[in-house]
Amino acid sequence: QLTLVESGGTLAQPGGSLKLSCTGFGGPLEFHAVGWFRQAPGKGREGVSCTSTDGRDIKYADSVKGRAAISRDNGVNTIHLHINNVKTEDSGVYYCAALPPTRPPMCTLLEDRYDRWGQGTQVTVSS
Repeated sequence: QLTLVESGGTLAQPGGSLKLSCTGFGGPLEFHAVGWFRQAPGKGREGVSCTSTDGRDIKYADSVKGRAAISRDNGVNTIHLHINNVKTEDSGVYYCAALPPTRPPMCTLLEDRYDRWGQGTQVTVSS
């Protein structure tokens, strides 16, 4: 059974960058669309970015558009999320999640479609 483990949570300064990783265990991530979500204290969980299995459908939330990049490394069964020029509002617990296999390949920032979730990794942006 596929399980997901996030890593890369950090304390970053405003204007800096962060790199988060989502590694799959027990199955290949290349057969699943993967999304990144985050939850700030006292707020609901929001979709940040996602990528389809073939990488042709990639989405970013407006809050990170132009600052974020999502990528696959199938060789190590990992999805990376880079965010540059981080802001205090980027703080929160970041989760990755996997969609069941879909045809045609697609991804979504709607969390209800995802059925595999990691435990989360904490990101704090503060000066």
